[in-house]
Amino acid sequence: MGRLFGTDGVRGVANQYPLNGETAFRIAQLATRHLLDNHKKHQRPMFIGKDTRLSSDFLEHAVAAGVASVGAEARLLGVVPTPAVAYLTRELQGMGGIMISASHNPFPDNGIKIFSPDGYKIPDAMEEAIEADLAAGGTTDGPTGKDVGRIVPDTASVSFWLSSLAKVVGEAPSTRRLKVAIDCANGALAPWAPKFFADLGFSVDAIGITPNGTNINDRVGSTHIQALAQVMAREHFDIGFAFDGDADRVIAMTTQGDVIDGDYILAIVARYLKQQERLPGNALVTTVMANLGLDMAMKNLDIKIFKTKVGDRFVLEEMKKTQTVVGGEQSGHIILADYATTGDGLLTACFLLKVMRATGATLKELSEVMSKLPQVLVNIRVKNKNFEAVPQVLEEIRSTERRLSGRGRLLVRPSGTENLVRVMAEGPDEKEIRHLVDGLAKVISAHLC
Repeated sequence: MGRLFGTDGVRGVANQYPLNGETAFRIAQLATRHLLDNHKKHQRPMFIGKDTRLSSDFLEHAVAAGVASVGAEARLLGVVPTPAVAYLTRELQGMGGIMISASHNPFPDNGIKIFSPDGYKIPDAMEEAIEADLAAGGTTDGPTGKDVGRIVPDTASVSFWLSSLAKVVGEAPSTRRLKVAIDCANGALAPWAPKFFADLGFSVDAIGITPNGTNINDRVGSTHIQALAQVMAREHFDIGFAFDGDADRVIAMTTQGDVIDGDYILAIVARYLKQQERLPGNALVTTVMANLGLDMAMKNLDIKIFKTKVGDRFVLEEMKKTQTVVGGEQSGHIILADYATTGDGLLTACFLLKVMRATGATLKELSEVMSKLPQVLVNIRVKNKNFEAVPQVLEEIRSTERRLSGRGRLLVRPSGTENLVRVMAEGPDEKEIRHLVDGLAKVISAHLC
């Protein structure tokens, strides 16, 4: 059996192994048992959240049954963002947390993310232990009678998470009311974001807030930024936010329609925190996908950058190692360690609004902290992601690298969550790098599709 846990939990096509009901039950059962053995928190609940996919309902029931079969209480939060599950698990002293979501993936997919009592994703060793137990098969008798776990609806606790985010924005100043456009991707934030921003005194226009079970991430959200751009073009907005399906990431947009991705957000946040003397070590963490423009901007500000492999778990590991409080990815997955243990799109949006209020600057003005080098990214859907085993692909990669030598860079990597090979190139001439990326993509498609 291949490894089930990827860079962001277990993910795949819903109702097929390992995202069928039986396996979801066993994963939740085994995860709860290992959390009980490791943390001895027998009287504490497991918080369970889900996104808006049709399949999330049956997986929620399977996961809850797995938790209760071990004698633990399953608290069903309903449709909530992934960061809400992590936050509530930590702050309300849960035994652990489980989120049912495939994040930005297409509707047919789903996933299972598991959190420890501290609100961080479970460590590799526990993932490996769960996989080993699952592969071994068999079952063991669980508790009976009054010792069987309960399954309890809990639709109230999410307000605790939202109130913590409201404090980040702070009190509204006596200036004009800011106008905000939001795109909730028909996902987990759809029931919460419009009222949240309105209650904070913002004028709000929202799209992607009518989930029907099948339209999550469908031409809306952070992976389809054009939907937000169309809203922003209709009238004046001070800022726009596009979230993904489980709201652990966000892409922002200026009044003028400029896309402010994770690289810009990291630069804005790091500079602000340094000015406030709240940036330990004058450093941030990002991945190898970050634009070279971020490196140059942070060098000018005397802010150090630590680089990791792509994946929020690697960013978080480096943040812990280096004791940095800001980290994230170009995709908009931003971790603000002073406030949260995982990426939180709504928290990031709140922090950007906080910086705008505190400085009096527009998002466009704040984004001028850095200038991007032209970057082209192409995702090639493949049957086999192991491009390193194909000599023709490796030779084309080497040829492309030689042509960019000293003027730019090339990065080719398999996706950690989908059957994709991602090709990214940067350089001073966008036309040239697009030509190079397209050529490499054709070779990859010819041999791996």
